[in-house]
Amino acid sequence: MAVTIEDLYRSYGVLADAKDNLSEHKDAYQVILDGVKGGPKEKRLAAQFIPKFFSSFPELADAAINAQLDLCEDEDVSIRRQAIKELPRFATGENILRVADILTQLLQTDDTAEFNQVNTALVSIFKIDAKGTLGGLFSQILQGEDIVRERAIKFLSGKLKTLPEDVMTKEVEEYVFAETKKVLEDVTGEEFVLLMRLVSNLRVLQTVNGRQMLVELVVEQAFLEQALNPADPDTVDRLLQCTRQALPLFSKNVHSTRFVTYFCEHVLTNLSTLTSPVAELDIQLEVLKLLAEMSPYCGDMEKLEPNLSMLFTKLLEYMPLPPEEVENGENAANEEPKLQFSYVECLLFSFHQLGKKLPDFLIDKVDAERLKDFKIRLQYFARGLQVYIRQLRVALQGKTGDALKTDENKIKVVALKITNNINVLIKDLFHNPPSFKSTVTLSWKPVQRPEAAAAPPKRPSTEDMGPGGSTKKQISPLPRRDARQIYNPPSGKFSATIGNFEQRGGFRGGRGRGFGTRGNRSRGRLY
Repeated sequence: MAVTIEDLYRSYGVLADAKDNLSEHKDAYQVILDGVKGGPKEKRLAAQFIPKFFSSFPELADAAINAQLDLCEDEDVSIRRQAIKELPRFATGENILRVADILTQLLQTDDTAEFNQVNTALVSIFKIDAKGTLGGLFSQILQGEDIVRERAIKFLSGKLKTLPEDVMTKEVEEYVFAETKKVLEDVTGEEFVLLMRLVSNLRVLQTVNGRQMLVELVVEQAFLEQALNPADPDTVDRLLQCTRQALPLFSKNVHSTRFVTYFCEHVLTNLSTLTSPVAELDIQLEVLKLLAEMSPYCGDMEKLEPNLSMLFTKLLEYMPLPPEEVENGENAANEEPKLQFSYVECLLFSFHQLGKKLPDFLIDKVDAERLKDFKIRLQYFARGLQVYIRQLRVALQGKTGDALKTDENKIKVVALKITNNINVLIKDLFHNPPSFKSTVTLSWKPVQRPEAAAAPPKRPSTEDMGPGGSTKKQISPLPRRDARQIYNPPSGKFSATIGNFEQRGGFRGGRGRGFGTRGNRSRGRLY
């Protein structure tokens, strides 16, 4: 005989009045459990009554949880929401892992209100037992369906940083890091970015040793021990994603040496044949800018001289010789070589940074004929720079405020930064012997404010803690780069292109491309 509303209220009354003798009224609780087989009204009542007396009947714990789970899968969304809302009340003792696992699976719902209810329930059981909740989440990330895995990773990436320190203790954070390393053994590009943001926010890793551990994690994903296949866009994209994640971790104490070495030995040698993972991305300029950003943090390099030589050779490719003149003084060629300022800024900056480690390179390691050729190219490029700098200054003269905010003038401001940077670096190399003392801020990097400039220099790679956190600083997971447009100066003697450098997310083809193939997982209800 089906349980009625009256039966449920009667059983509730018996249990509510029993007080200290609740365990003697097992039959009344069984009636409430049977309410899940009734109609919509009975189910809604059962969803509220089952958790209220759950702790008093340990021998019926499994039956109670299973009854509540039936309600979580009901066709009526209002019944599901009510059942999900009450699930945290079952998260006691050894049940926490099971409840967390169930809630994680319920993230796959497409109903917005229900999805938000699941998120709220997960956050609430975090405050009961953070490590147990994480166990359920990571279990589904490693073994659950794709949609559950994806949403569980996004939940962790977005929510953990908002939890207070009394929830995210040192032990809990260490557990997160250990479990994340397991997940990183097989991830897509998008998952990799989210997981790196997750672990980069952990307070336990906000030390030199912690940053070094994060770099090691990225190195494992970057496959730096393997030769680069420039024709494979997935391989190229993997390297780009990993390098971008490593960049904010580098400092004077956490070195970029392995990445810089790999770029010199494998990327520069294949620069012209790199296959872009994104159609509109200037892949050559992209990797050159990454190299430039890493170069100040390069430590002692085992093969410094050959790597400097490779940089030098590549720099020569982008610094043309002046065109030959025929007897009447006109150019033998139909047009002047184009000066690619953006590429030269990156290569010259990288060469300048590594050159500090071997200041006699141009004197002792480059033969006289090649050095003479290099200086001719420098002189020709410097002449072009002066003309171009004057043109830009005239174009920007007197412009302030809103006038400088137009797209055209923004591009001219960036172009002026690039050319000024190159000019400073070329002057250093013209010294005899060459000097490596000047400092410049790469054109796409933000300029320090005056008050910040007075403070000791440090890498802008931290941000304030989220709600409930301390006032300590932590790593900024993904550095922003200003979007830059293509600028084509007037055609003529000196022409250049300022390329685009912006972040791209994800690896091509989703899971199974780029970061390994993940096998099929079981389907259906796992709890």
